[in-house]
Amino acid sequence: MAEIGLFPLGIVLLPTERVPLHIFEERYKDLIGRCLAHDEEFGLVFADEEGIRDIGTRAAVVEVVDRFDDGRLNILVEGRDRFRLLELTGGESFHTGEVASLDDEFDPASPASVARALQLFARLREIAGSDVELPSSDDPQLSFALAAHVELDEELKLQLLADTSERSRLERLCAFLEDAVEALRVRRRAVERASRNGRVDLD
Repeated sequence: MAEIGLFPLGIVLLPTERVPLHIFEERYKDLIGRCLAHDEEFGLVFADEEGIRDIGTRAAVVEVVDRFDDGRLNILVEGRDRFRLLELTGGESFHTGEVASLDDEFDPASPASVARALQLFARLREIAGSDVELPSSDDPQLSFALAAHVELDEELKLQLLADTSERSRLERLCAFLEDAVEALRVRRRAVERASRNGRVDLD
């Protein structure tokens, strides 16, 4: 177990994912200031009207983009290891909690699922015109490496975060990618039809 500073937000941070944050509340200026001064990670946990969830991700500040005179910061953070929140603690201006590491069970994805996920991601990247680098098929947490570069709703990200089976995560992600590829195909066809002003191209 370990005690870390917590940053409850309405977003889910996946391992390897990078997100920008604007730090303006005094308590979180304190939290990020301590992390920067001592090269520490903090815990990013999803919070909404139902409260703080018990699965989160350690986050590291990888870049301070802007510093303002009033102490506000624009930073870039990267998701690291997952944790389970055991107990909220006090004593600081910001939230803190006792956490335990959340590790994967040994349940690797099948080679067929790995190949399918990479194929779907490559197709999605092609349709969207993205230059995101294709992750390595040898990554034991390929699901996170792929999901970190795709727009997912927070509920699905929470499910992926809590799932300790790479096989299950990748199967879940493949289903999403299949739907996303089809949706983009439909959208692109609609744009192409609109560009022809409704006329059928006979060439």
